[in-house]
Formats: sequence, structure tokens, C-alpha cells
Amino acid sequence: MSRDPDIQVVVAAITDLGQTRDHNEDTFLVADLTTGETEFLERGGRAKVGPKGSLFMVADGMGGAAAGEIASAMAAELILRHLISTWTNGKDHSGDEFTLKIREAVELANDQIHRYAKEHPDSRGMGTTATVVGVYGSRLHLAQVGDSRAYLVRHGAAVQLTKDQSLMQRLIDAGEMTEEQAQQSERRNIILQALGPDPRIRVDVTYQDLARNDTLVICSDGLSGQVKREEIAEAIDESRDIAAGAAKLIALANDRGGPDNITVVAVRFEGSGLPEIDGNGDLGYHAYPLPEAETTGETPVAAPEDPPPPPPVEAAAPAVPIEQRTGRPLVLAAVGVVILGGLAALFYFLTQ
Repeated sequence: MSRDPDIQVVVAAITDLGQTRDHNEDTFLVADLTTGETEFLERGGRAKVGPKGSLFMVADGMGGAAAGEIASAMAAELILRHLISTWTNGKDHSGDEFTLKIREAVELANDQIHRYAKEHPDSRGMGTTATVVGVYGSRLHLAQVGDSRAYLVRHGAAVQLTKDQSLMQRLIDAGEMTEEQAQQSERRNIILQALGPDPRIRVDVTYQDLARNDTLVICSDGLSGQVKREEIAEAIDESRDIAAGAAKLIALANDRGGPDNITVVAVRFEGSGLPEIDGNGDLGYHAYPLPEAETTGETPVAAPEDPPPPPPVEAAAPAVPIEQRTGRPLVLAAVGVVILGGLAALFYFLTQ
């Protein structure tokens, strides 16, 4: 199969301070992995997807002072640098290899941010989310850490391609809470992972096959926390100009208080190299089928002197939150909360 089909992207990328923050801790990345060029499409530009693909990313930093800005910027720089070195200049150009290199780049970024925080005491606790989307041929390859999101808008409907690594998503998956209840919960900003706080992470790698006229929307929770999925679809679908659609989404979040930094990367896919699909097709969250040995989370990326990797989230004890500022994500191992809730419910049942 040719890896250089006629696929074109029209891109708009915008980041906004919001209405309450005094500095912007979000970072976005738009890059051509064939040429290494960045910032070439941010305001509605058009380009062909080259034989090595394209890369899009949103990172939402945290940690207080300037630490969040440093973490998100480091993540973008390190991920791109690693992919240029190992993927663009590499020899194996399969879909599996692309996904492995993206995951490897995210793990490396985590290691380097963690090291930086250890070496700079004033930055301890720094971290960042990372939603990374690589385009290779007619497929999206996604890597997720934290609660920034990727949606795909097709035929007027938006479907979330990523799963938040958050307490609320864990409770939704367990059937303990609905999405509507989660949106209203005071604990909706508690996330289970971020790049930086721990020496090892578990990167969620997924994929999505593209169709002609699909639009990818990657955003920080400054947008997704204020604008519903249906409203994202409406803003994109009604805007022929992709930059106008992205700007409309930013304005919606700001109109609703703009309590956080807001970042949107919108990418429309066109060209004869993509199929035309009626309806939504197989659109949604798809775990990438990597070999079992590559999905255990045991790939070492931390320094030998670092402590051994923490147990999986499912078995972790509650951790100290990254930060306590209202409205910012917290990194917390949530299973203790879930277990206590379950025990309380069992006690209530047995005593009735």
C-alpha cells in the first residue's frame, strides 16, 4: 500500500489565556514529520500529508508559577525531536512502528520532565497532559496521557477518540456515574496521570481510520469543560473556514467564564486518498493492537537510579495531588476512593 496518497490537511491552532488565568500553561504543536517544519499551518493553511506523516498535539501544563508552562513546552519539544530522530530519519515505516515511536516519545518526555523537576526544587510537582495525534496514510495514531481530548467530527456529529485518564472516567466506566453527573461533579478535575510527576507512565495508544472531510479537534479541558461535544460538532460543521470554527469554540468557552486556558487544534482532512463514508462508520475509541510484549508498560524510560515503576492505577494507593488550585487538574490515584465507596455501599446493604 502506498504511504503517499493524496491527503491534504487544512489546520487552525489557537491558544487563549481564558478569563481568569494570569498566564497560559497550554502548548500546542503542529508539525510536518517529513520536513520537520512546524507552525506552518496554524491559521487555516493547507498542506499535503507527506510520506512520513504529520503530527498534532495539545498539552495542558500544571504545577504553579511557570512550571506548567515549562512542562507543556518541554513535552512538545521532546516528542517532536524524538520522532524526527527515530521516525523521520528511521528506516522502518510501518503503522506499528509509527505508533511505537509516538508512545516511546511520550515516555521519553515523561522521563525528562520528571528529571527536570527533581533537579529544580521550585518546579517539583510540575506536569502536563499530552494528547498526541500522528497522521500516517489514512489513519490517525493517538497517544493519550491525562484529560486533554481528541474528537473527530464526521457528518455533523462529534465522537471522542480518547478516554480521559481521570477519576470521573473511571467511575463512568465502572457504571458508578453518568457523563452528565461527571460534568457537574466537584471532582471532575482529578486526573490519574500526567507527564512528569512519576518516573513511569502508562500511555494509552489508539487509532482511527479517516474519511474525506473528517475534522479532528484536539483540545485542552479549558474547552471540553465548558463546551459540549454536540456544540463542538456544530461549530465545526457550520464553519467552512476551519480557523473561524476554531475561533468560535474559543469564544464559546470564554463566554461561559473561561475559567482555564483554552487551546484548540482543528484539522480538516481532504483529498482523493481518503474514502467517502456515509454515516459515522467505525468511529470511536479503538485500542491499537500492539504486540502483547509492547503493551505491558514495562518499557524502561526512567533512569536506573529512579525507583521502580508504580503499580498499575487499578492497584495504586491514593497519591498526593500535584496541586490544589481550584479549577486545575490534580493527579490522584483514585482507586482508594472507589474501594471506600464500594465498601460503604456493601455495609449499607448488609445492615438493611
